[in-house]
Amino acid sequence: MEILITTPSFGQQSREPWQALENQGFTVRRPVKAHPLSAADLAEEIGGADAVIVGLDAVEASVFAAAPNLKVVAKHGVGVDNVDCAAATAAGVRVVNAPGSNSSAVADLTLGLMLALARQLIPAHLSTQAGGWERFTGVELTGRTLGLVGFGRIGQAVARRARAFDMKVVAYDPYLPAEVFPQLDTVQTSLEECIASADFLSLHMPGTPGGAPLLDSAALSTMKQGAFLINAARGGLVDEDALAARLHTGDLGGAALDAFSVEPSSSTAPSGPRRTSSSPRTSVPSRTRRTPPWA
Repeated sequence: MEILITTPSFGQQSREPWQALENQGFTVRRPVKAHPLSAADLAEEIGGADAVIVGLDAVEASVFAAAPNLKVVAKHGVGVDNVDCAAATAAGVRVVNAPGSNSSAVADLTLGLMLALARQLIPAHLSTQAGGWERFTGVELTGRTLGLVGFGRIGQAVARRARAFDMKVVAYDPYLPAEVFPQLDTVQTSLEECIASADFLSLHMPGTPGGAPLLDSAALSTMKQGAFLINAARGGLVDEDALAARLHTGDLGGAALDAFSVEPSSSTAPSGPRRTSSSPRTSVPSRTRRTPPWA
């Protein structure tokens, strides 16, 4: 059985995942081209693979047409919005994912980004490194309202961490039963209420390929004056041009983005005065063992 592994995060921190596959007698290979692969590149690379483990690669109908032996598409992560599941079903290919595999990593990153925005850690660091000694004022998380758009495993993990900072947590999720929210001391709201009431708004929803942004210009205009936006989910959830405009006018206090509509992101990634952070999907990979980073 041949397995194509396109995601660079698979086995990046340990040889064990590769060894487990090899011990079962599987033939494992990497693609020649760099991740993430376009549909055309993946169709060219997939060859006679029986299974493929993907990251952010575009798994479209053309890929299934080029893969006569393909039986399984496994997402090395949670969201499968980059996989044409209807085309997979039509081709008789099973699509699986790894729910919960990166929940803690993304939740940790989200709180880190919130703190970086609130305390202006990035501009303070850059200023000090440049020889300055400027004092940067910040805001406290205590008593602030955190709005979570999406309250699945990751959203709930963020809520637990936020409660440790004595934040008020509100959340929107159309798929969860109402009794889940009070179990985590969280107030269930509509999407509109969640956006409008949040001092910090964090997105934890899957993307919709080709769909309109969840936070378009109109939705962004309903956010509180000086509010902060964190997106460690999917870039397509935010109208990045509209976000950049609101950052430059000072209507929003700042934004931290770990996902972009075009990845790798270009020099046109949203920016604004000081309280802006951009990172290249740093929630994954992460180390789960207490191993020093140089090991």
